[in-house]
Amino acid sequence: MTDQESETPKLNFDRLAGLYRWMEWLSFGPYLDRCRRAFLPELADARRALVLGDGDGRFTAALLKRNAAVCVDAIDVSEAMLESLKFRAGAGAVRVRTQARDVRVWTPREEAEYDLIVTHFFLDCLTADDVRRLAERLRANLQPGVRWVISEFAIPHNAFGRWVARPVVSFLYWAFRVLTGLQVERLPDWQSALQAAGFQRATERRFLRGLLTSQLWVLPQSPNQDLATGVRL
Repeated sequence: MTDQESETPKLNFDRLAGLYRWMEWLSFGPYLDRCRRAFLPELADARRALVLGDGDGRFTAALLKRNAAVCVDAIDVSEAMLESLKFRAGAGAVRVRTQARDVRVWTPREEAEYDLIVTHFFLDCLTADDVRRLAERLRANLQPGVRWVISEFAIPHNAFGRWVARPVVSFLYWAFRVLTGLQVERLPDWQSALQAAGFQRATERRFLRGLLTSQLWVLPQSPNQDLATGVRL
């Protein structure tokens, strides 16, 4: 553990490792998993993936099953979650390296080079500054044209957002504060943070009337490259 990690408020997600899937299903049915897998078919050519905060590892297992060539570095603050991830990976676990670290202060190995980053329902545990610093810290370890797949909660700018999405998200933050010690209390503006770090959104898919969003971001190979933004409802 680094000095920075010892000074960072400790989060405890271990107690959720065995309950995470059932808590998720009881709350949202299959929709969080559908959101995670929205871009899975497009990732068949990934070779070195960095997966941050995948919880019990269902997405990592699905990625390993679909893509027989990809190798994964999985980072999570919870040892119990990483054990669950390796168990779910099955035979694919030989292609997974895990580190129990706090991503807010974690730095990749100098020789690591990633062509894929995955964060599913993870950036909402960070502040916007945390996201920006993370993106900037990763830049030296990213291959040209790297893709970043993100699933997150969102609050639409309409009546559904005001009367349904916002209370749901507020309740989730309260629950995770009680269960894990999470100090973040609202969704960060992670999209602006990624843009500030040079990433561009390529496409988006929404679920549950916009409460859930899955987005594919790209780091352009040149500063002048622009990407068309598409939205599929």
